[in-house]
Amino acid sequence: MSKSLSLTPLDIETRTTLPTNETAAHINRRPQTLRAWACMGGGLLQPVRIGNRLAWRVADIRRLVAGE
Repeated sequence: MSKSLSLTPLDIETRTTLPTNETAAHINRRPQTLRAWACMGGGLLQPVRIGNRLAWRVADIRRLVAGE
């Protein structure tokens, strides 16, 4: 069973990047899909690597959501 996320609306989000789970929820994809995009280099978004973690730019997420 998945844990429910409390998402901040993108138009008032103050962070510059979001973790994979939050990004996936905003774009209605599974976190595994975003991880596959990061590994294979394709996909609708590209992450920023912070150590061994993936972060996703809020500006990129906003552009993607606005284009849908």
